[in-house]
Amino acid sequence: MLSRTRRLIGLDIGSNCVKAVELTQAGSETVLTGYGQAEMVSEGSKADAVVQACKGFHVKSTVSSVSGKSVIVRFLNMPKTTDDNLMNVIRVEADKYIPFDVEEVVLDAQRMPDGGQQSEEMRVLLCAVKRSLIDEHVGLLQGVGLQPDTIDVDSFALGNAYELRNRFAAGVDEGDRTVALVDVGANKTNVNILRGNVSFFIREIYLGGDDLTSSISKRLGIDLHGAENLKRESGENADQLREAVMSSIEDLGNEIHLSLDYFENQFDKAVDEVYLSGGASRLRFLGEAFEKIFEKRVRAWDPTENLKIDEATVDTAKLKENASQIAIAVGLASRILKD
Repeated sequence: MLSRTRRLIGLDIGSNCVKAVELTQAGSETVLTGYGQAEMVSEGSKADAVVQACKGFHVKSTVSSVSGKSVIVRFLNMPKTTDDNLMNVIRVEADKYIPFDVEEVVLDAQRMPDGGQQSEEMRVLLCAVKRSLIDEHVGLLQGVGLQPDTIDVDSFALGNAYELRNRFAAGVDEGDRTVALVDVGANKTNVNILRGNVSFFIREIYLGGDDLTSSISKRLGIDLHGAENLKRESGENADQLREAVMSSIEDLGNEIHLSLDYFENQFDKAVDEVYLSGGASRLRFLGEAFEKIFEKRVRAWDPTENLKIDEATVDTAKLKENASQIAIAVGLASRILKD
């Protein structure tokens, strides 16, 4: 019998850059068959950047994500109910948990694993997204000829990328190990703390790579474009660059540290390790600075490290060079294994 071949695009539309990954599944084999990314020079260039990032892909079916202050994610403890009745309860109780009119949002909820504990309550993950944001997002995708399959949330996609890594890591069993995924993007940082492959804490911090660029610009008296280039390729200016950004790195690191402390106090479980990704993670000394703040091991990770890559259709050198930026895109495309 011939294996059915399926393909799916994971599309991460950031504030400065669009990243796209195409995964292909044929039988039990999953292969990365497409990769692209494109910078956005302005908000008006977003559609063009999406087209450029997806150039040459084999399929139009796309999983993308939303984030920001119009997206609310909450972990709730609530009286047990059936899965069939969960959304009815959530809709009635939603105004307790979200700052928007329930008629303005798209709601979803999922029962979380209870770890075998006997309790009268259950743990539920609630997600609410303003309908206007979803409509705008879908309109953008359809306007460039893509077919929206699922609209996800950045932090969830980050967790799915880590789960995909573990799935294809031969001989590695993460078990009950707890890790914090920290993705430092341009204008925000996503934090997702997982035990095994299950999320227990999610937060967006509105500090990111743009804040580091701004610090470099102000401290060294250069324009933002020059500061961004210096941040990416510090070269002989590493010491000067470190001095310029350290205050901003400490601000971000302290906010992340608060999240780690909250989780550890809430669940009486230590975070074993921090996995660092996002464009700003390419700054050589960011991980080193975070290690001092968190007093934990911090490691950069490649979300494609255990994936088979089609070298005939993917520029492998460019993919590996930018691997730290595409964790969310990979996590979005990984939904091909969940359908």
